[in-house]
Amino acid sequence: MQNDLPVYQLYAIRYAMRDAKRSEHFIGGDPHDGPMPMDYFVWLARCGDHHVVIDTGFTEAVATRRGRQFLHCPIDSMAALGVAADTVQDVILTHLHYDHSGHFDRFAKAQFHLQEQELHFATGKYMRHPRMSYSFEVEDVCSIVRMNYQQRVLFYDGDGAVSPGIRLHRTGGHSAGLQFVSVHTKRGWVVLASDAAHFYENLDSNRPFTIAYHVGEMLESFDRLRQVAPSRDHIIPGHDPMVMQLYPDVEGFADKVVQLDMPPLPQK
Repeated sequence: MQNDLPVYQLYAIRYAMRDAKRSEHFIGGDPHDGPMPMDYFVWLARCGDHHVVIDTGFTEAVATRRGRQFLHCPIDSMAALGVAADTVQDVILTHLHYDHSGHFDRFAKAQFHLQEQELHFATGKYMRHPRMSYSFEVEDVCSIVRMNYQQRVLFYDGDGAVSPGIRLHRTGGHSAGLQFVSVHTKRGWVVLASDAAHFYENLDSNRPFTIAYHVGEMLESFDRLRQVAPSRDHIIPGHDPMVMQLYPDVEGFADKVVQLDMPPLPQK
């Protein structure tokens, strides 16, 4: 029953950012082009001694090579929150793009959860095209293959559940095997959109992001988010700086970590 589900604390950890313009975030550009920066997050759900990490983020070396501003190591921030990477039981990878997968060596005991279609895509024929492979780091993809050989990757073909209170929703669109995650918290089911919606504005205006494997699936993913979430306030976009303004800081982690199991702050 719903009332018997575990209640998770849920955190967004902002670890990097980049300056960007509006035209970079909407297919077809934007007639009022101007600054629209992008944040990079990993997410942590915990209930008792069960710790679930949603996406793992890129390293400082990748940030330097790709021109991203690396603010702090997200794995170290988790440790400061009391969750050491080598105690994490489950890691959900929403997809295998470079900004969502990395630091795998830090999660020595974790089981990884991934849509099978995403691995097929990341190792398939389209990766010979730089416009497709640019979004991936080949060493991260190879690491997932190695972990599969070690029986540490659990694959899904569609929707599923990692454990009671942690659900997966396959949507595709941005990447072939993209999935978003819903987490049961004290304010109900909070939906981590990941790259099913980069920004609130992508969702609110039904305007797809510029990196798309399948534009139709991306548009459908907006509807899926709305169907799964109890309300718009329960949807957390994957890259929107507004998330850091809407949700309360965790004490001692100002501008680094916000608590998503709390309701949004009143806005002036």
